[in-house]
Amino acid sequence: MTGGEAIGMGEPDLREPDLPRTARVRDRALRTGWTTGTCASAAAKAAVTALRDQAGQDFVEVALPGGRRVGFTVESCAYDARQATAVVVKDAGDDPDVTHGAHLTARVRWEAGAGVALEGGEGVGIVTKPGLGIEVGEPAITSVPRAMIAQAVGEVVDLAVTGVRVVISVPGGERMARKNTNARLGILGGISILGTTGIVRPFSTASWRASVEQAISVMAAQGERTAVLCTGGRTERGAMAMLPGLAEVCFVEVGDFTGAAVRRALAAGLAGVIFVGMAGKLAKLAAGTLMTHYTRSRVDLGLLGEVTRAAGGSAALAAEVAAANTGRHAYEIWERAGLLRPAGDELCRRVRSVLLRAAGQRLDADVAMTDFTGATVVAASRPEWAGRA
Repeated sequence: MTGGEAIGMGEPDLREPDLPRTARVRDRALRTGWTTGTCASAAAKAAVTALRDQAGQDFVEVALPGGRRVGFTVESCAYDARQATAVVVKDAGDDPDVTHGAHLTARVRWEAGAGVALEGGEGVGIVTKPGLGIEVGEPAITSVPRAMIAQAVGEVVDLAVTGVRVVISVPGGERMARKNTNARLGILGGISILGTTGIVRPFSTASWRASVEQAISVMAAQGERTAVLCTGGRTERGAMAMLPGLAEVCFVEVGDFTGAAVRRALAAGLAGVIFVGMAGKLAKLAAGTLMTHYTRSRVDLGLLGEVTRAAGGSAALAAEVAAANTGRHAYEIWERAGLLRPAGDELCRRVRSVLLRAAGQRLDADVAMTDFTGATVVAASRPEWAGRA
């Protein structure tokens, strides 16, 4: 495919919303922070240690998904012979996160059987709509935090023979949730317990955008000609598996700053870019939105309905997709209908068209969509890439 190849479809207007006003300029280095999932795992470990030892805990150490270990001060800890409760206060670093300062609270007790039984308590939302990777009716605690909590508890007791019930709560979580998009997504009654790396990086700041631009300049200075723009660590792993011949320096985590990355690639004289992401980010880009932070853009589900029809789906299926809860929900509908590959390919083609236009047809562009683990490419503007894992 060449940079000047025409794409036969209606072209959306290109938009690049500005950063939140409070995140545009910083006069110091940015601090990373800890996700709600990391803090919940720390609270759970402190609580089960207090229950086992019948002693208060002031400090706890837990493992992040990547293997790094980090320590937390325990804000408060109470116990008796039946149960224990511990609190860890979330520090989001310099990210404008509504849960900064939240008191992640774990209450634990012994349970018959083996393993961890996990519940959501006060301030943790309940999932009421599909498309979030969590069963409807379950607490909004995503898969990585669930695994982190189980690992943290398993460092204290042998879960093969011991059962522990863990209830995670966030006092004031329902109030915090009013400031984010949880209710629109069908998460009611509180916040989500989230995180994929355990670390909060301030993606939405001017400094992050500058780091993206710098990474592209560095790879160009090393003589590389193609930048692989990945939305995060999971998609970067999928991209590396898809393109094993490219040097590591070519892979750039762009976060929300695709437009800035394309401009820098042009200025650096690169030959092309390859964007690798999941369905939600791709849907935003396909609609012409080049800065995709959740506070500045929403997934256009109507566009995904159009994609469904263009991929051969029925009018009824397109209407179902257009009424989906999230981009992930649309993906799941395509998958269920056996339309994931053609619909995903069509979405990738549309994103490619947007990237070519953003580059003024002076850069080549290709696009790949991964599954929600980031490990497998399920669709792409180049057919030979799909199925790579």
